[in-house]
Amino acid sequence: MFEFKNMLHDEFTALTFQLTFLGLVFLFGICIGSFLNVVIIRLPRGESLIKRSSHCMTCGTKIRPIDMIPVFSWLFLRGKCHSCGEKISPRYPVVEALNGLLYVLSFWVLDINAEAIITCALMSLLLVVGFMDWDTMEISEIILAIILLLAVPLAIFTDEVSIASRIIGAFVISVPFFLIGEISRPIIRKKIGEDFRAIELGDTLLMVAAGAVLGTKAVIVSTLIGIVAAALGGVINKMVSGESKFAFGPFLAIGIAVGLLWGNEIADWYIGLLKNPVQ
Repeated sequence: MFEFKNMLHDEFTALTFQLTFLGLVFLFGICIGSFLNVVIIRLPRGESLIKRSSHCMTCGTKIRPIDMIPVFSWLFLRGKCHSCGEKISPRYPVVEALNGLLYVLSFWVLDINAEAIITCALMSLLLVVGFMDWDTMEISEIILAIILLLAVPLAIFTDEVSIASRIIGAFVISVPFFLIGEISRPIIRKKIGEDFRAIELGDTLLMVAAGAVLGTKAVIVSTLIGIVAAALGGVINKMVSGESKFAFGPFLAIGIAVGLLWGNEIADWYIGLLKNPVQ
């Protein structure tokens, strides 16, 4: 797999190359983001991801190719179906744009190499995890399996994280999550009569995969970020909807995304701070 050392940030790299390369990365990212919208909607329903043509969710009219340009078609149509005029959720261009921006950020932080390519794939999978869990309170085992499998090429093409760290990382968060879920389940059932866990199995399995991808230090950082984000999100959700129960996966996905780009650096910074506290 190719790698260009510091090509995007080299002092001799022209600005025009940087802008052109990252612009193409963004365009490719939003095209993949368009497919992610299909996955997010159809996968939980058990529908084919490729056989059925895209159509309006209200009138069922097949969407014209001109109306399927990621992000831009939604803007040109002013967020409405060309056939029935029904509003199209702004979440479609949001997912597309987010995927494009995450691709750009991945290459900008990691440069042009195998790690950046694999990280882009992981960012897309995390978007699917986050939005699907938000909609259904479930995380697809297929998506989790793909995330776990991507730990293999990461281990092959990068040497920053050892195999031992990946193995430990797979269990350092997932085991406590599993125990919390098991302990909380009978307590919740007895208290409110509902059969669910404080931390669901999907979230636990997500952290198994994330730990294998990130390694021990970065997965701990990712979990802490996810927990803080979930606490803030829970407060906002309670204020807006009055509901206490909400999906944990989207916030864990945010933490994992941060961990992919800066997890080890944040961990090393914090460890250094503990060793050499500011006087």
